[in-house]
Amino acid sequence: MARVRYIPTSEIKDDNPALFERLQRERKVPTANIFLALANTPAILDGFLTYANSIRASGLSAKLRELAILTVGHCTKSEYEIAHHHSHGLKAGISEAQLAAISDFETSDLFNEEERAVMAFAKDSTRNVDVDQNIWDLAAAVLSETEMVELAMNVAWYNSGVRIMGALKIDLEEGYR
Repeated sequence: MARVRYIPTSEIKDDNPALFERLQRERKVPTANIFLALANTPAILDGFLTYANSIRASGLSAKLRELAILTVGHCTKSEYEIAHHHSHGLKAGISEAQLAAISDFETSDLFNEEERAVMAFAKDSTRNVDVDQNIWDLAAAVLSETEMVELAMNVAWYNSGVRIMGALKIDLEEGYR
């Protein structure tokens, strides 16, 4: 059970019509619990959406981005993150078999060198914060400098998200179970 109240969309619509319209325009309907919880702080939610949109718009390939996000989810045991990004991963070209093997990516033959390097980066950054130089070098060998910054930003962003979800005990919606 969540530690904070989920603000009903009807209340968001009445109290902050611009934020309500933004949620309807930019996010799935019905509105996910994470956003309903963050609606307790409308200004922060608005900034959260802006930051999330810029991260999603980065040039890092969607497949690599989703592999990094799902690695963060697995490393932190975030059921919410894994469930919400399962469909994103499929759309980005990750197979069901790969999705099932993410937690064992280091020994799985389902991932190529580039994918493993990105996932190793996401795992090391999530677990240790300071990325080991050897892991950095593996990722930097297959990604441009711009992509490395985008990867670091994506991993950091989703690490913040899973920590928010964990602290607030955000419930996974029924449609994702």
